[in-house]
Amino acid sequence: MKTDINSEKAILFERDYSSFGKVEVMEYNHEDHLDSLHDWVNRDYAFFWGLQNSSVENVREEYDRLLEPDHYYIFIGMYQEKMSFLMEQYNPKLDEVGLHYPVQNGDAGIHIILAPSNKKKIENFSWHMFQTILDFVFCDPEINRIVVEPDIRNKKMFAICQRVGFELDEIIELPHKTAQLAFLTREKHNQMKNTSIHKRSVLNAHDNTVSPQQSTAHISSEVWAKANRLLVRKELTEFSHERILNPQPIHQFDEAWSLYQVFADDEAIVYEFKARLLMMNQLLIDTDTIVKRVNGENQDLDAVLFIKEFRNQLGIDNNRLPVYLEEILSTLHGSVFKHTKGNPVAAELAQADFQTIEQAMMEGHPGFVANNGRIGFDSSDYISYAPEAGNSFSLLWLAGHKDNTVYSGLESLPYQKTIIQELGEEIIGKFNEAIENKGYNPDDYLFIPVHPWQWFNKLSNIFASEIAVGRLICLGYSPDQYMAQQSIRTLFNISNPEKFYTKTSLSILNMGFMRGLPLYYLGTAPKMAVWLEDLLYNDPYIQRNGYRMLSEVASVSYVNQYFEEFGPHNDYNKMIASLWRESPMANVEEGQTPMTMAALLHIDHEGNALLPELIKASDLSTDDWLRSYFKAYLSPMVHCFYKHDLVFMPHGENIILVMENHAPKYMFLKDITEEACILSPDVELPEHLKRMYAPVPDDVKLLSIFTDMFDGFFRYMALIMVEHMGYDEKRFWELVAENVSEYQEEFPELNQKFEKYDLFAEDFKLSCLNRLQLNDNKQMIDLDDPVALLQFAGRLENPLHIFKAQESI
Repeated sequence: MKTDINSEKAILFERDYSSFGKVEVMEYNHEDHLDSLHDWVNRDYAFFWGLQNSSVENVREEYDRLLEPDHYYIFIGMYQEKMSFLMEQYNPKLDEVGLHYPVQNGDAGIHIILAPSNKKKIENFSWHMFQTILDFVFCDPEINRIVVEPDIRNKKMFAICQRVGFELDEIIELPHKTAQLAFLTREKHNQMKNTSIHKRSVLNAHDNTVSPQQSTAHISSEVWAKANRLLVRKELTEFSHERILNPQPIHQFDEAWSLYQVFADDEAIVYEFKARLLMMNQLLIDTDTIVKRVNGENQDLDAVLFIKEFRNQLGIDNNRLPVYLEEILSTLHGSVFKHTKGNPVAAELAQADFQTIEQAMMEGHPGFVANNGRIGFDSSDYISYAPEAGNSFSLLWLAGHKDNTVYSGLESLPYQKTIIQELGEEIIGKFNEAIENKGYNPDDYLFIPVHPWQWFNKLSNIFASEIAVGRLICLGYSPDQYMAQQSIRTLFNISNPEKFYTKTSLSILNMGFMRGLPLYYLGTAPKMAVWLEDLLYNDPYIQRNGYRMLSEVASVSYVNQYFEEFGPHNDYNKMIASLWRESPMANVEEGQTPMTMAALLHIDHEGNALLPELIKASDLSTDDWLRSYFKAYLSPMVHCFYKHDLVFMPHGENIILVMENHAPKYMFLKDITEEACILSPDVELPEHLKRMYAPVPDDVKLLSIFTDMFDGFFRYMALIMVEHMGYDEKRFWELVAENVSEYQEEFPELNQKFEKYDLFAEDFKLSCLNRLQLNDNKQMIDLDDPVALLQFAGRLENPLHIFKAQESI
């Protein structure tokens, strides 16, 4: 260490700034510093320190633990006789961070927390504190370089680190955060010491400025080209599947593979690629063979230019085109981030836990070309809140006056019980005190969790009138940490995994919708949960199968009088609302692991598929693994349709598979409130659930299976098995047919329905998702009439039909 210390209160170092004053450094001790430190770490600005809502004893124990290793030191900065900063110093060679970069002799790691902002601003406070800290660390002649690893969401820290000379390095995954390394050498520090201080708002404690370099650190020409090539492949695949484009084979290589060609609106532009045609009009394209030529000259692939080149064939007009191009660009941006983040590869993911898999997903919705729009997020929002960023955050809580706020819950979940479960008595006490400090009565208010982005970007200004008169009060953050799921506004509690999911309004434009939550649905969500559970959980077949819903058990919504007249589906009527949903972790048994079904379509950044690794790890044959999967996923959906005239939206992100020994055991279904439909008027619905009935034409009803499951998921799964496992596509569909046949044999009393709604029919209507988005990428469907705006493009051959034909012969 720098010097022998005889007194814990000895001054180790000081700097006297002529226009600022003296800053002193001493060793930390509990007697003099614990109370102040406890106050700091419990404030909102100290969120990234990770000790919010800790007791004094918790903080004491944490710092006793930190000081146990010989290489770890803690120092205090004093300014004007008050604590001004705490700095932890450690040897990276002996720390977790040292496993993530080549540690050099003379490296020192530091963590810094500054004193909370004073009401009276001290000019250039943060600058002088940092200069003192850096001079102090470098006064040890053995230290040549300082390393920091802030949470990548910590915008303020990155901004000031770069100002004082740190150079950003790679993003790393630590056990408790996604961090970015940054380094400052002694030489660079000496160069920067005489740099004049530029006044910048980034030094304010709650400033939201992100460093420019950090926002684009993941973007490089090589990875950008890779992302464009992959997205062009998807554009060719999906637009051809929906019969928007019509590639023609111009040369046959063998029985399977041909060279295809498709012309843009300007026929001087042509794309060629090697592909094989699978069932359901699905092209399996060899990504590396895609070539674009303009007047015979090869050109780089550009997924954005592709849309413009085919705009007439795509049928998108100039009014919608710019926003759609922004969604394409955002999709590319997200793809680049995912390819550079360094997620576990497929073989590692096969052994990973629920949330590791959730944040590692690369693709988003498999059908939509523009599937990662998130219009409204800036680059720092993306790092903070996108599921693939893998960062946790706290929820903000508001108090809404009971005149405007509606709570709905199961009979077993009255408001007070839900709030106690979610917050605990201590936080409730603090929130009530905050209401009282505003001069209001806590008994007149209900608590509402909101997404931080929603507060800062929408609510704090659009609802300013409600805040002004005290109908809305901002209470601050709660202690639990949440992670965004693939459905970006659904949040998983990582602090207490058995607590409810929280689904919040998030007014960003993403995949054809502004992502709000309407009271029209939320008010009846718990009643729907009770009705569906009573219907299905008493069904012997469902009981044997194990299928469960993650029921939506409570909700809270705030009604703004300014917008109430515009109807339940108006975006401004969906801005303050949250829904609580059961967590799978409260229901899985020991030895079982939940996993998003979207993972079955996952291809990692090295180009390897997860599905083969899961099958390999299970020790089952491929056929038996698929049988387990179809029983868990297809069987209950087929039963709900035929037995109960009930359909859901069972796409990959809405299904959580429960895995046992790496094979599907049963499934959880989520996102029920807005998507469950009864298709028959003969089903008796309670008055308050009449909205569940959807008057759907007979020839569209079975699309809940044909489109949502066969075309929307199995088509991609079969392609992966063909491409990555060499599996026989026909055998895949034969096992689907086997599953359906076994179900029908079990329920001969439903034969009339099986014939009317024939899963072995020759073909079915091709319902097109991208056509929907191209037609209106801000409101794809009419929520009051979900069939009215569906986009059909002829019919698709049903891959099950050949198995019916064989049986009849």
